[in-house]
Amino acid sequence: MAWKTAILTASDKGARGEREDTSAQVIRELVEEELGGEIVEYRIVPDELDEIIAALIELTDYFQADLVLTTGGTELAIRDVTPEATRRVIEREVPGLPEAMRSTVMQKNRAAMLFRGICGIRGRTLIVNLPGTPKGVHEHLAAVMDQLPEALLMVTGQNRQQ
Repeated sequence: MAWKTAILTASDKGARGEREDTSAQVIRELVEEELGGEIVEYRIVPDELDEIIAALIELTDYFQADLVLTTGGTELAIRDVTPEATRRVIEREVPGLPEAMRSTVMQKNRAAMLFRGICGIRGRTLIVNLPGTPKGVHEHLAAVMDQLPEALLMVTGQNRQQ
């Protein structure tokens, strides 16, 4: 199944065109090659709470993506507000995914404990926050990639339990 996937980058410099979005390129490659997904939309917004919220709502409700992967805005800087924006739009949290990401990546890089990303469900869409660096994206997404198909089956209602 080709999961409809949207990518949202939260980056002031990226939104101004001052930085190439290499993290989104890593997401695209992993989604297409490892998950068999199809990118249905890609956005870059500044690190502004309201803009991230609006983009998440549009990607889930209008584009009806099965999966929204965010990159950026998940560390400790004052403008890193992606987890807060995600919390405002989700209906239910999925704590095991970010726990697994942090736990796995911390085995190689202790700084992963500073990753504040969350995961949650809005309607029939799974939203997963990822770090803002290509290496961080790869390591965190690889840590949960094997569980995403099952999670997406459940979230989209295709894995109906009797």
